[in-house]
Amino acid sequence: MTTVDTDEFRELLEDHRKKAVNAIEHLKKANPGSLEDEASESHADNHLAETATVTHDREIAYTLEENEEEILASVDAALGRIDDGTFGLCAKCGGAIAEDRLRAIPYATLCIDCKRKDERG
Repeated sequence: MTTVDTDEFRELLEDHRKKAVNAIEHLKKANPGSLEDEASESHADNHLAETATVTHDREIAYTLEENEEEILASVDAALGRIDDGTFGLCAKCGGAIAEDRLRAIPYATLCIDCKRKDERG
């Protein structure tokens, strides 16, 4: 069991969850069809530059959507850790994750030391 205020972090995570869901919905509404549909709607007779612009814009939107989906999955996992009593514990060493780190990234799974070691390889 951790000593962090799980009610505070549940609220913070729910806020992150709401933002991620809204961002995903917005991206899906802004890019409803396929790339081929969008390119064929171009008034430039599918000019190569127009197609490249459409492709670039769509790839950015897909990347943003993918990122938000990863955040959403991380938030849902953190909410699960609150429910099972393991929230705030490092998945690698089992030690406590600092509250400052959790406030910055409430879905963090590693303490700062383990995260640094993980990033160094």
